Amino acid sequence: MFLFNGSSDLSVNHHPAKPRGQLHGLRLAASLATLLVTLLAACAGPQPGSIAPQSGAAKSPVIVNAPPAQLPLSKDAPATPREFRAVWVSTVANIDWPSKRELSSDKQKAEAIAILDQAVQMRLNAIVLQVRPSADAIYPSALEPWSEFLTGEQGRPPQPYYDPLQFWIEQAHERGLELHAWFNPYRARTTQAKAGQARSHVSKTMPAIVRQYGDMSWMDPGEPQAMQHTLNVISDVVRRYDVDGVHIDDYFYPYPVKNSAGIEMDFPDEPAWNRYLQSGGNLNRADWRRDNVNRLVAAIYQQVHQEKSWVKFGISPFGIGRPDRLPPGITGFSQYDKLYADVELWLARGWLDYLAPQLYWPIQQTPQAFKVLYDYWSTQNLQQRHIWPGLFTSKIDHTEKSWQADEILNQVDALREKAGTGHIHFSMVSLSQNRKDIRKRLAQEKYTSAALVPATPWLENTNIAPPQLQWNEEQKLLRVQLADPENTRWLAIWKQTEQQWQFSVQPASKLTIDVRKDGQPAPLKQVVVMAVSRSGQESLPAKFSVTTP
Repeated sequence: MFLFNGSSDLSVNHHPAKPRGQLHGLRLAASLATLLVTLLAACAGPQPGSIAPQSGAAKSPVIVNAPPAQLPLSKDAPATPREFRAVWVSTVANIDWPSKRELSSDKQKAEAIAILDQAVQMRLNAIVLQVRPSADAIYPSALEPWSEFLTGEQGRPPQPYYDPLQFWIEQAHERGLELHAWFNPYRARTTQAKAGQARSHVSKTMPAIVRQYGDMSWMDPGEPQAMQHTLNVISDVVRRYDVDGVHIDDYFYPYPVKNSAGIEMDFPDEPAWNRYLQSGGNLNRADWRRDNVNRLVAAIYQQVHQEKSWVKFGISPFGIGRPDRLPPGITGFSQYDKLYADVELWLARGWLDYLAPQLYWPIQQTPQAFKVLYDYWSTQNLQQRHIWPGLFTSKIDHTEKSWQADEILNQVDALREKAGTGHIHFSMVSLSQNRKDIRKRLAQEKYTSAALVPATPWLENTNIAPPQLQWNEEQKLLRVQLADPENTRWLAIWKQTEQQWQFSVQPASKLTIDVRKDGQPAPLKQVVVMAVSRSGQESLPAKFSVTTP
């Protein structure tokens, strides 16, 4: 993740899916079977002293920003709240996790659990975890070595051995959180690297495609092998792990580096460029570089969905677009000309499921005005993909230039006022440290109830059958029977008391709903449950109300 202050100064800071037609056929059959059972159960009517199902119509998802106690009571549950509330967890340079190299496996796990628990307490619903900082891995891989940011030595696994990515996925899902795997596409070595490179690192196995640029190493995007290697790495993770999303950041061609005379150095890609010319290529060098990046983006989108149709693909580019399209008054670094990232084209072609432009400037900073830039990206969104901006929450720190917490809170409000459906915080360390009470205030003032991640119906626009609920009188539990367990990721639950509606989300692996409070039955009037698919599609509600003899 690259941070830019708006001036010329730059500073850094599993299983293969079934064929789609087969899945759809199975879901249709399950839906019809469940509908028949539901109709028969409804005809039988409620039994005395039990919880009985009721019919109800589906509602259009909306964001519910009011505290649960302020939601108006009605016979029907409110619309399901939807908003992407995520945070980046950086492994590079031990920014967020693990806090330092060479921690024991138990300490690494404890830190991960602490982060996930804090995310739940804040009512976030997604983690964007960096799994490939620099052509290395935080998981066992036959393609790339273990990251030195885990163990202090590239290629050395954690001790005692465990799979950190699998651990993060399981623990996140258990808490109702999505887990998006964040890859850096081309970086091969960072300035923070201290250890030597392992034999399995790309700099050793394919040295001809790696370039030295400034004090970093880079896989050359113009080399077909570099692109294919990155595609292989991403496909391997999607195939083997139950991730909810694949995420790449703003590092395509590297940010410009200046020499000792203060002049920008060109990226040293002459071998690939000369081969392109010799093969008859007729693009100029800048357009050729953009085409290299475009082909990578399009290929990732295609391959991710070939592996698993429901996995979202998101990109977090620099926040300012093409200079020739910018709104009046907006100025700054041109990723189109310097990083060769044609983000507007990706949106127009629909080569992503969500865009997270890094809008890392204050609302009142006119040359990079937060609201104006959000509006700009919205107007470029021809395929109506999700726009979930990155927020520079880590700018809240202990320096003289620190932002106040109100800046981030106001940015959340600004996005909601513009009908925005989500955002991502960079990064977790600022929330974990609760700088200037930002974590506490977000939870108390902005994330006052749980929310589902917005659906991506263009991935899998299929109906999901509603669950069936059975009351266990002895345990005071509702038992959930899923009609489509293979495709159900979450249960969205409304509980109605005399005073309010309360919303919660739990994993579909947890098939009971506790209606007790402090060990005693809560005075519930109604429980409404929807099955939610992996792509966020919501079933018709299964409604149960408490009746008395």
